[in-house]
Amino acid sequence: MMKAHFPQRRSVLRGALAAGCTLMLWGCKAKQEESSTGTPASPPPTSKTPPGPTESRKVSQAQAQYQGQPKGDQTCGKCVNFVAGSNTCKVVEGQVSPDGWCMLWVKAG
Repeated sequence: MMKAHFPQRRSVLRGALAAGCTLMLWGCKAKQEESSTGTPASPPPTSKTPPGPTESRKVSQAQAQYQGQPKGDQTCGKCVNFVAGSNTCKVVEGQVSPDGWCMLWVKAG
Protein backbone atom coordinates (compact mmCIF):
# COMPACT_ATOMS: atom_id res chain seq x y z
CA MET A 1 0.00 0.00 0.00
CA MET A 2 1.00 3.58 -0.59
CA LYS A 3 1.29 5.93 2.29
CA ALA A 4 -0.35 9.29 1.85
CA HIS A 5 2.18 12.08 1.99
CA PHE A 6 0.94 15.48 3.12
CA PRO A 7 3.52 18.19 3.01
CA GLN A 8 3.81 20.38 6.08
CA ARG A 9 2.51 23.38 4.13
CA ARG A 10 -0.77 21.62 3.43
CA SER A 11 -1.20 20.81 7.13
CA VAL A 12 -0.63 24.45 8.06
CA LEU A 13 -3.15 25.62 5.46
CA ARG A 14 -5.75 23.14 6.69
CA GLY A 15 -5.21 24.28 10.27
CA ALA A 16 -5.59 27.92 9.25
CA LEU A 17 -8.79 27.11 7.36
CA ALA A 18 -10.20 25.24 10.36
CA ALA A 19 -9.34 28.12 12.70
CA GLY A 20 -10.91 30.66 10.33
CA CYS A 21 -14.10 28.65 10.02
CA THR A 22 -14.30 28.26 13.79
CA LEU A 23 -13.92 32.01 14.33
CA MET A 24 -16.49 32.76 11.65
CA LEU A 25 -19.03 30.39 13.18
CA TRP A 26 -18.36 31.81 16.63
CA GLY A 27 -18.99 35.33 15.28
CA CYS A 28 -22.24 34.20 13.64
CA LYS A 29 -23.41 32.65 16.89
CA ALA A 30 -22.63 35.84 18.81
CA LYS A 31 -24.56 37.86 16.21
CA GLN A 32 -27.55 35.50 16.55
CA GLU A 33 -27.51 35.87 20.33
CA GLU A 34 -27.39 39.65 19.98
CA SER A 35 -30.34 39.76 17.60
CA SER A 36 -32.47 37.40 19.70
CA THR A 37 -31.84 39.16 23.02
CA GLY A 38 -31.45 42.71 21.76
CA THR A 39 -28.21 43.13 23.67
CA PRO A 40 -24.67 42.39 22.56
CA ALA A 41 -23.25 39.02 23.58
CA SER A 42 -20.22 40.82 24.98
CA PRO A 43 -19.57 44.56 25.05
CA PRO A 44 -17.05 45.78 22.49
CA PRO A 45 -13.79 47.02 23.97
CA THR A 46 -13.52 50.80 24.04
CA SER A 47 -10.70 53.01 25.15
CA LYS A 48 -12.92 55.92 26.15
CA THR A 49 -16.56 56.84 26.51
CA PRO A 50 -18.18 58.27 23.37
CA PRO A 51 -19.21 61.90 23.62
CA GLY A 52 -22.69 62.68 24.89
CA PRO A 53 -25.24 64.87 23.15
CA THR A 54 -23.84 68.08 24.66
CA GLU A 55 -20.25 67.30 23.71
CA SER A 56 -19.04 68.14 20.22
CA ARG A 57 -16.65 66.58 17.76
CA LYS A 58 -15.52 69.84 16.24
CA VAL A 59 -11.98 70.49 15.10
CA SER A 60 -9.99 73.54 16.08
CA GLN A 61 -9.66 76.47 13.70
CA ALA A 62 -5.97 75.67 13.35
CA GLN A 63 -6.70 72.05 12.37
CA ALA A 64 -9.23 73.23 9.77
CA GLN A 65 -6.76 75.88 8.55
CA TYR A 66 -9.45 78.55 9.07
CA GLN A 67 -8.73 82.01 7.72
CA GLY A 68 -10.74 85.22 8.07
CA GLN A 69 -10.76 85.92 4.33
CA PRO A 70 -12.41 83.96 1.49
CA LYS A 71 -10.65 81.63 -0.92
CA GLY A 72 -11.88 82.79 -4.30
CA ASP A 73 -15.66 82.63 -4.22
CA GLN A 74 -15.65 80.08 -1.38
CA THR A 75 -16.79 81.65 1.90
CA CYS A 76 -18.15 80.27 5.16
CA GLY A 77 -21.45 81.99 4.34
CA LYS A 78 -21.78 79.74 1.27
CA CYS A 79 -20.80 76.55 3.14
CA VAL A 80 -23.24 73.82 4.17
CA ASN A 81 -21.68 73.72 7.68
CA PHE A 82 -22.15 77.45 8.43
CA VAL A 83 -24.80 78.38 11.03
CA ALA A 84 -25.81 81.92 10.05
CA GLY A 85 -27.76 82.84 13.19
CA SER A 86 -24.78 82.37 15.48
CA ASN A 87 -21.81 82.79 13.09
CA THR A 88 -20.61 79.33 14.04
CA CYS A 89 -19.74 76.19 12.14
CA LYS A 90 -21.02 72.66 12.58
CA VAL A 91 -17.49 71.20 12.29
CA VAL A 92 -15.09 73.99 13.39
CA GLU A 93 -14.85 75.34 16.95
CA GLY A 94 -15.54 78.96 17.89
CA GLN A 95 -16.90 81.94 16.02
CA VAL A 96 -16.33 82.12 12.27
CA SER A 97 -16.82 84.96 9.85
CA PRO A 98 -19.29 84.56 6.97
CA ASP A 99 -16.43 85.88 4.81
CA GLY A 100 -13.93 83.34 6.18
CA TRP A 101 -12.85 79.99 4.74
CA CYS A 102 -11.36 76.67 5.85
CA MET A 103 -10.27 73.44 4.20
CA LEU A 104 -13.51 71.73 5.30
CA TRP A 105 -15.58 74.01 3.06
CA VAL A 106 -18.50 72.31 1.26
CA LYS A 107 -20.73 74.17 -1.18
CA ALA A 108 -24.23 74.72 0.21
CA GLY A 109 -27.31 73.82 -1.78
